[in-house]
Amino acid sequence: MRPLSPSVRLGILALTCIVIVLIALITSGANPAQVLTTLLTDSFRSPTAFADTLKRFCPYMILGVAVFWALRAGLFNIGVEGQFLMGGMTGTVVALQVGGIGGVLLGAVAGMVVGAAWALPAAWIRAYRGGHEVISTIMLNMIAFQLSNHLVAGPIMDPDAGFPTTRTLGPQDMLGGVPVGPITVNWALILAFGFVVAFGWWLRKTVAGYELSVVGANPTAGSFAGIDVKRTTFAALLASGAIAGFGGGLQAVAFEGRFYMGFSTGYGFDALGVAILAGGNPIGIIPSAFAYSLLQQGSLAVQTLHVPPGIATLILSLLVVLFSAIRYGKVGHANG
Repeated sequence: MRPLSPSVRLGILALTCIVIVLIALITSGANPAQVLTTLLTDSFRSPTAFADTLKRFCPYMILGVAVFWALRAGLFNIGVEGQFLMGGMTGTVVALQVGGIGGVLLGAVAGMVVGAAWALPAAWIRAYRGGHEVISTIMLNMIAFQLSNHLVAGPIMDPDAGFPTTRTLGPQDMLGGVPVGPITVNWALILAFGFVVAFGWWLRKTVAGYELSVVGANPTAGSFAGIDVKRTTFAALLASGAIAGFGGGLQAVAFEGRFYMGFSTGYGFDALGVAILAGGNPIGIIPSAFAYSLLQQGSLAVQTLHVPPGIATLILSLLVVLFSAIRYGKVGHANG
């Protein structure tokens, strides 16, 4: 029997996703057309909704780079969520102590340093002890969750708040933005765009970027070519953690203005999907991050239609699966 053509395979996958979504929506009593329309268009419903989408867009881009950096070295940094949390907490504390534009800059830098420090044990274990980074970064995530929750509910908690949160930065102590019509585009978003572009250039045009890619593709060949595989592996996880921590610090001083329990809505975990959807091109992180932001914003609005939260997650997950198939072409390139 002849193998199915790429377009037929992709069509079957798309049809399967659609059928699963329709069954889930119909059995929950929802209007499928209304739910899907809301999911895809809510970000453009109002300036506030679009501003919320952009607020997610920034960390998705930066954390997408963090995950992509590790993936390019053949590594899975599952610890991006914990590194983001620790960077956000540290960045907030530093910004509160220093204040002004100096607090903004030092807060972001402090987040980067702590993010790298949080990735350090996993990087050393992977590069020099042969332990798997997935296990160590997951364990470090758990420590980050518990430690940050403890600190924000105790030593760094605002005593006047009545719930686990730090004091709030004043407008003069936060990163501003550029008014564009009814919304303000934060400088952090512009910085994130430049960061993705700079990373793409570095990866393609520098010796260090080439070595990173070689080690990720074939560490044995890299070793024979004279590349220090252990050093490159160690540096890749360290850099990934630094970027994730920087993203946390930037989120604090640009958007949140404080650190609180629930600071991250799962940005670090979602960033795995962002990086994977980007395929082999780091510039693909930009549309991938925006798609994730769009769908996440829409998934919140879908819940106002009295659709169970699990349905919104199901729709998002199936869309990611379909987009992944389109992006990577796995369906079309698989052997029959």
